[in-house]
Amino acid sequence: MDLTSPTDVVGRRADAYAAAALLNCLLREVAEPLPDPGGRPAHRLPGTGRLLRVRPGRRPADPEVHVAGDWHRLGHTELVKLVAEELRRHTGLPGGDLPAEMIDSREAVAALLTARARATAPEDPYLRSEQSLITGHPYHPAPKARGGGPVASWLPYAPEAHAHFPLVLLGVREDQVAEEGDTRALDALGTAPPGYRLLPAHPWQLDLVGHDLAPAFADGRLVRLGTTAFDTWPTAAIRTVYEPGRDLFLKFSLDVRITNDIRRLWRHDLLKVRRTDTAVAGAIAASGAPAAWLSDRGYRSAAFAFEELAVLVRDGLRGHLLDGATPLLAAGLAEGFDGSPLAGTPDPRAWWEAYLRQVVPPALTAFDGHGVVLEAHLQNTLVAVDGAGMPVQALFRDAEGAKVLPDVSRAAGWERLVYCLVVNHLAEIAAALAEHHPGLDPWPAARRELARHDLPEIPALLASPSLPGKTNLLLRWTGADGADARYLPLPNPLRGI
Repeated sequence: MDLTSPTDVVGRRADAYAAAALLNCLLREVAEPLPDPGGRPAHRLPGTGRLLRVRPGRRPADPEVHVAGDWHRLGHTELVKLVAEELRRHTGLPGGDLPAEMIDSREAVAALLTARARATAPEDPYLRSEQSLITGHPYHPAPKARGGGPVASWLPYAPEAHAHFPLVLLGVREDQVAEEGDTRALDALGTAPPGYRLLPAHPWQLDLVGHDLAPAFADGRLVRLGTTAFDTWPTAAIRTVYEPGRDLFLKFSLDVRITNDIRRLWRHDLLKVRRTDTAVAGAIAASGAPAAWLSDRGYRSAAFAFEELAVLVRDGLRGHLLDGATPLLAAGLAEGFDGSPLAGTPDPRAWWEAYLRQVVPPALTAFDGHGVVLEAHLQNTLVAVDGAGMPVQALFRDAEGAKVLPDVSRAAGWERLVYCLVVNHLAEIAAALAEHHPGLDPWPAARRELARHDLPEIPALLASPSLPGKTNLLLRWTGADGADARYLPLPNPLRGI
């Protein structure tokens, strides 16, 4: 008779999810591999000199530390203490709030698992893929941290818990409206009184910044107009929601640290988003591929709370999708969800080749032909599949994350593109595919696809012993700006095939 309580089961699963991402970071960025003795791979932690071993794989598990001549199992709390001590010695820095964020991330996973077990997943496979990310970023030390707030403050808005909710509708006095681009979709969300314009707000963000808005409500610059008559669905990005009936995406500020950054729509990004969006849209349209760009059409906010209340209007899906195609989030394909074609395809080699044909050419063409660096990572790429589950189209999004030459140098842009496209994206899809279909080597096909493109950087990429790996653990521990990407060399699986 199994007397294990549901709480114990959830706790063990939460430990495993949280430990996997933290171990991925530690092994990639800090630990030194030791010669394999034939059992589990062991690693030396250079700061403390301790030995660590794990069960290897795409999601490493069961960490053990060597103490007094024997191996001792580490729970997640003990692992956090081990990592914190190692990094203090390794960097000479205290690490700020990161250890607390690691614990918060694990507690958030436990809350999400509990809520998810009681929730009903959306029938739409697209929404299921967006709301599937229990692991989240597999190379971040605290991928599910939610700012340390109580669970009740954020769980109603969590995509991983299959949340859906109405938006708060505000009215902004017309002389206080700040906007650029096409924001007409916002005016169709409700009715504003004379002299006001509609401004939807994310309820979580309004809870976070509401106290600061009290004077604006008091003097009439802002008025409350209730909520939308429909629910919206949070996507994997958390602060971006989708309304299927109107086929509309809206992206909000969220004053919470999610992975490396406070997720506010910063003024400097908003002021250049239309320029970047126009450049990216032109590059994708000229690529000749069936790929599409989900345009950030415009933004609206209040002049007195420009960043706090900003909302971006993004293209929906239907005007861009090929007939009969179903979009799926690439990060969801890597994570896994009910009905995923990656897991269920009867011909993984052909599926992978089709995937590469859709995702790689538009990103390379945009870079070489138009000086556009797509942030083509897992969470900004949708892959549409036909009725048989075969990839037939890629859709990219997020002008805020895209770069345009010469705002960055070609060399820096290429490094960023290789990280986003190859390391963050293709490597994770390849690993998931090989995990579901043992015996498949995905890298020869990836090399062939990259080699088809006549970019001057491609020969060096295929010959290089290393690829750039972003150091999220050290980035956060040292308190660097989240946008200040730092890379270390990772073994290049494209080389020598």
